[in-house]
Amino acid sequence: MNNSRKINGNLNVVGNKIRYYREKNSMSYQKLSDQLMLLGVDIHKQAIYNIEVGKRTIVDFELCAFAKCFGISVNDLTDEYFEKLK
Repeated sequence: MNNSRKINGNLNVVGNKIRYYREKNSMSYQKLSDQLMLLGVDIHKQAIYNIEVGKRTIVDFELCAFAKCFGISVNDLTDEYFEKLK
């Protein structure tokens, strides 16, 4: 994997936030995968784990679907990284 695509060794900047909101909402990987599927986004439970630990990238429509499942905005998932850019 090209290290220039990694931030602090991760392939995404939202994995920790996704884990936080998944646990806050008492959702298993399977339950979150099912909720995403209802929104038309097919992400297997193992892929969700890989996102959380930074081993998988996440695309914009997936990010939007995660936010929708948690009842939050995309900004809630990206705000910490965005602030580091300033």
